[in-house]
Amino acid sequence: MFLNRKRFRFVTHYDPRKTYDGYTLFAPMGPGYVWLIDMEGNFVHCWEMGYLPGEHGRLLPSGNLLYAGKAIPGPMNDVGGFGGILLEADWDSNIVWEHKDLYQHHDFYRMSNGNTMILRWVLVPDDITGMVRGGLTGTEREGKIWTDSFREITPDGEVVWEWFGYEHLDPDVDIICPLCPRSEWSHANACFVLPNGDILTTFLRTNTIAIIDRGTGDIKWRWGQGEVAHPHDPTMLDNGNVLVFDNGIHRKLAIPNYSRVLEINPTSGEIEWEYKDNPAHHFYGSQVSGCQRLPNGNTLICEGTSGRIFEVTTDKEVVWEFHSPFYNNVQGYGWTDQIFRAYRFAPDYKGLQGRTLDTEAFDLVLQRKSGFEFVHVNDTSEEEKEAALEKRLRNLGY
Repeated sequence: MFLNRKRFRFVTHYDPRKTYDGYTLFAPMGPGYVWLIDMEGNFVHCWEMGYLPGEHGRLLPSGNLLYAGKAIPGPMNDVGGFGGILLEADWDSNIVWEHKDLYQHHDFYRMSNGNTMILRWVLVPDDITGMVRGGLTGTEREGKIWTDSFREITPDGEVVWEWFGYEHLDPDVDIICPLCPRSEWSHANACFVLPNGDILTTFLRTNTIAIIDRGTGDIKWRWGQGEVAHPHDPTMLDNGNVLVFDNGIHRKLAIPNYSRVLEINPTSGEIEWEYKDNPAHHFYGSQVSGCQRLPNGNTLICEGTSGRIFEVTTDKEVVWEFHSPFYNNVQGYGWTDQIFRAYRFAPDYKGLQGRTLDTEAFDLVLQRKSGFEFVHVNDTSEEEKEAALEKRLRNLGY
């Protein structure tokens, strides 16, 4: 028999008195579906993008989805976080814009002027490569070191601004983690454009949160070395502080690794708010992962490596928790339920207005050796359902 979706919940905890009501967007690490769920864990919408995520999607105020896909084959397909193609899809998954750049990776940002800021890899020139410090000796990528650039493109793909990391990183300050390979100098994994045009980012390999000055290209603020370990997903809050996911891998050899979410005052360098578990190692997303400060002061946290999304109050109480049911066979990781990031949108968010959010649109189907798969009710006849059921029962030995 089919599992009854109404009795099969992936929300394991929900206190509606304390949560920020809305819909949560996330993209499992394959096979190219982006999901929107309500607070009770009902799947209310899906975009079918046709590419594995590289690494996530953002819901725009227009109701369109801006999504990075993995373009395979490509020159950087063996490097974590590769993407290669940006797609904008309407509510029905029709592609309305695309931009292909095989060196694009991790993140992107649709700017208020309609342009898009993308994060991409560039080679470090040979005369600078020898100056880069840190990392494991002899682990360059075919003798070369790569770093990052930020590139602003118009809707027509014209490049109107670009920043090259090797021109502004400091070999004496931006030192690669001693446990990481030297294939990449910085390994930026975030692209958050501030209202004045500056860029907030995280450099994973150097354990740094940074702000890049749009006008000069200088790194005008650095923070994190000795404090955070391989961070992800920084955002600037309305109070001027920076929220960031501190992953914690390679933190200290003498203690178990653990993750935490930090709110940092960039003026004083002080941590003004922190979330971690007790014991600390019970909350640990060694890679990917992210966080979002919600309008009511709560924080939405994506513990990416475990496929767990949860919401905490300012007092650090967990008031909502969801576990992704999607396991996919990802090269290098095996069967995993990883999620790069998650976003919560209020019911009155502009991009959701006039949209159909149907809690009955999807059925959960058990499928042999393929994890969980969703099929659209309207696309499946009763005869097809019965045939599929009989096949699954035979495969399971019944």
